[in-house]
Parts: sequence; structure tokens; C-alpha cells
Amino acid sequence: MHILQAERDALLKPLNAVTGIVERRHTLPILANVLIEKRGNALSFLATDLEIQITTASQGEVAGEDFRLTTSAKKLQDILRALPDGATVTLDQQDAKLTLKAGKSRFNLQTLPAEDFPLLSVGAEPLSKLTVPQKALKALLAKVQYAMAVQDIRYYLNGMLFIAEGNQLKLVATDGHRLAFACMTLDAEVARAEAILPRKTIVELAKLLADSDDTVSIELLPNQARFAFGQSVIVSKVVDGKFPDYNRVIPLDNDKIFLINRQPLLQALQRAAILANEKFRGVRLTLAAGSLSIQCTNSEQEEAEEELEIAYQGAPLEIGFNINYLTDVLTNLQVEQLQLAFGDANRSALFTLPEQADFKYIVMPMRI
Repeated sequence: MHILQAERDALLKPLNAVTGIVERRHTLPILANVLIEKRGNALSFLATDLEIQITTASQGEVAGEDFRLTTSAKKLQDILRALPDGATVTLDQQDAKLTLKAGKSRFNLQTLPAEDFPLLSVGAEPLSKLTVPQKALKALLAKVQYAMAVQDIRYYLNGMLFIAEGNQLKLVATDGHRLAFACMTLDAEVARAEAILPRKTIVELAKLLADSDDTVSIELLPNQARFAFGQSVIVSKVVDGKFPDYNRVIPLDNDKIFLINRQPLLQALQRAAILANEKFRGVRLTLAAGSLSIQCTNSEQEEAEEELEIAYQGAPLEIGFNINYLTDVLTNLQVEQLQLAFGDANRSALFTLPEQADFKYIVMPMRI
């Protein structure tokens, strides 16, 4: 008796959605597995690394009997990917073996007992609950995500701060050298709550959200956050720790202010970066009346220079930055123009969007 018969994509799509968090090498072998569960006509796939848990249901009805089993997420994914489009897949289970057949192909996979699979319990009442369009949250994450730290010893920086307050959702990320802040207006007032979400959660969330007006429901709990959208639910632990006060790092009195088109600035920086020092990645910006010049040099005495015309008549300035911190923000913003505000050579620069208060990017200078 087949426990399941379905088209390849009905299995592969939901499986792809959950396997991003599966750890290949884990002290608990079962965490390399995916929990597959069928109840009635609904088929769901669940993966966890004990910090994050993602569940996705297959769309449409699936024939077969009810079951729960766990098998290798990676191997099952690889097998399904390697099968032809539109292949009909049948699953059979006997003892601790899962047999997958498609056409003349046949695979026997090991299973581990479903009752041994560790699940994150979703407890407590949410401190704050909000609903936003998926594409709005996806765009908001893109404006901030690149500024998260990677494997910083200050573990709370390896993530993103979510703040729900009044009728706003604010996101903040910083690695100690630069900080990105973005916010959006909500349809309704919500209770105040904040949570630092781990980097891995943010990466998976950004990947799975659709570019659609369909909603995502966000619940911030005392030590968890929960996102439900489409056929998926992500439950994540939150990071313990005190996030830096982002308001204190926003420079308020930078007086050298000008507008610049994003695309020409990004392209000029990308060209100059070819000859930037591989280790320090420094770029020198020189601001003068009517022009912004960009210079990169490297240890082989090679040099790149670019010049852009800008509407600026203030005092001159020479200031250095890590060029990656500039190209990151320009790559991730989908806008035509930016406003740049500089102080002196030792003060952080502020990138904003003209006439808008919903985005700020602060980057510290570097000595070159």
C-alpha cells in the first residue's frame, strides 16, 4: 500500500522551503531530517535546528493514508530535484525504510522515529501582533538586512532588531561600523514589543516571503517570534541581549548635504572598487563645489579615479570609507535618488531618502 502518491513538485516545493535551515553536521542526527506528516488531504514538511523551525504545507490535495515520518532532508531534496518534471512519485514505508519510486527509478532511504523529532513549543501570549503585506516586509528587510554582523562576538549584532510600536514597525541592523534603520506604517495601532531575531531567521524569512499583497502575520512573544504566511509558518527563538540605541548614533548636525543619483554613484564605486586594497577596501571621497570625486588605491600603487557632478556649493571635505559599506546600501535600495549628509572627516555620514523619514543609513569613516 502506498502511503503517498503525488507529483514531484507537490513534494519538492514545500521541501525546498524548509531545507535552508537544516544543519548537515549536528550532534543530533535527527536534525538532518525533515518531518513529513500527512493528515487528511494536507501534507506538511517541518525542519528545525532548535533555534528556528519552519513548517510548510503542500498546496492542493494529496492522495494516500495518514502518516508521520522523518528522513534525510538533503537526500530527499536531491532525489526529487534529479527526477524529471511532472514525474509521479510514490512513497512506501516499511519498518525503518522509506521507498521512493518514480517511473523506473527506486530509492530506499533510512527513517528515524517521528516521535523523537524535537519541536519548538510555541507558548505564551504574543506581546504584539501585526499583519502586513508580504512584499512590504520583504522590501523592508532588504533595506536593512545587509548591515547585520556576521559571526560577531557581540552575538546580538548577528541579527536584526524588530520594534513594533504605535502604528509602526521598525527594523534596525548594525555591525558596529554601520547601521541601517527602516520603518513602515501599519494599518492599526499595536502594542509595543521588541525582539532581536537571529541572522538565519532573517535570511530564511527574506527568501520565503512572496512579492505579493498577501499578508504575513507577525507575532512577537517574550522569547520567540512567529511569522505565518501562505502555506508557511516560521517560529524563531529571539536573541538575548541589549541592542545598541540606534537613535544615539544618528548624526544630527552634518551640514555638507547634497542629493545624488543612486545608479551612477553605485557604478562609479563598483568600477573604483576593482583597484581597492583587498584587505582594507578603502575609498577616498573628495567633496568640492559641484563635484564628488572617488579614489581607490592598492598596495601595488594602482589607482582608480571617478568624478561625478553634483549640485553642491558647501565647504570642501576629504573623507575615507570602507567601499563595501557604500556599495551594500546602494545595491539594496531600489530608489532613484539619495541624500548624503557629511560632517567632518571623523564623523559618520548619513544616507537618507529625500523628503522621507522612513530610512536611515549611518556609516563610520575610516582613516586612509
